[in-house]
Amino acid sequence: MVKIGIMSFAHIHAYSYAPALKKLQDVEFIGIADEDPERGGKVAQELAVNYFTDYRALLDQDLDAVVVCSENVRHREMVVAAAERGVHVLCEKPIATTLADAEEMISACQRNGIKLGIAFPCRYGAASKRLKNLLDQGAVGEVLAIMATNHGKMPGGWFVDKQLAGGGAVMDHTVYVVDLLRWMLKQEVTRVYAEMDTLMHPIEVEDCGLLTLEMEKGSFATLDASWSRPKSYPTWGDVTMEIVGTQGILSFDLFAQTLSIYEDVDNRVAWENWGDNLDLEMLRDFAQRIANDQPLWITGEDGMKALEVALAAYESYKLHQPVTLPISRNL
Repeated sequence: MVKIGIMSFAHIHAYSYAPALKKLQDVEFIGIADEDPERGGKVAQELAVNYFTDYRALLDQDLDAVVVCSENVRHREMVVAAAERGVHVLCEKPIATTLADAEEMISACQRNGIKLGIAFPCRYGAASKRLKNLLDQGAVGEVLAIMATNHGKMPGGWFVDKQLAGGGAVMDHTVYVVDLLRWMLKQEVTRVYAEMDTLMHPIEVEDCGLLTLEMEKGSFATLDASWSRPKSYPTWGDVTMEIVGTQGILSFDLFAQTLSIYEDVDNRVAWENWGDNLDLEMLRDFAQRIANDQPLWITGEDGMKALEVALAAYESYKLHQPVTLPISRNL
């Protein structure tokens, strides 16, 4: 039995992770630490788990691992604290807001013999794994170009505070697709060019971004990373790719398995996903690897590689020119 807790409910993904942890048979959900009783405290009561207002009190418990769901800028503080207590960590994406913080998180975990994973659940979808297998088999020949999207609704709250989030839609949505590209193509991003702006919402960070990525074997990817879905949109957003090869095309829509719901009573249109529960599968895999003392599938290093691309996009926008990776560790 793996004993796991959640540190902070600042990130909306914690509301998915908590019930998922409760469902896993080989996990004992120890409790939730969150400074807001109306947030984490309420969920702890609903799930009948312990509640702590200070994450240090949660770390005082008999724990094997924690899931860190704080504001992005606080990831370093919480991950390092957990590592120094000998507690393994699954950290919400992005790993951090700076490369220096990411490196310190990875170093702290290495110094203390702790496993650090990053929450990139998109890898766990059946469609993602099938696409990866097809690419490995050379189904479309040599990959020439990828057109990807990660759209979503504007989340509001601390997500639109640059000091807490590290950026806007580009920081929020670039890392998912970059991780998929690195995993599927087995290549690193070597150059980034980006345009971004605040076009749709009265906020102080960008809500739209368009990135062009060059991969190490010469293929190109474009990524629309934006908060461009209206409040009325029936689901949160999407992750899609069209992969063009020398022998064909692969089209991928990670969340296409949906039921459409139209309700007159609540004047509601919604999509409910009936496919994979990606968060559940990610947490199951994390818990099993902790229990069996196995290397994690998605590591802190993977998180830092994805963050580097997002930071390169901001640098490209500032300079109005492509940026070659690796970039300065001061960013």
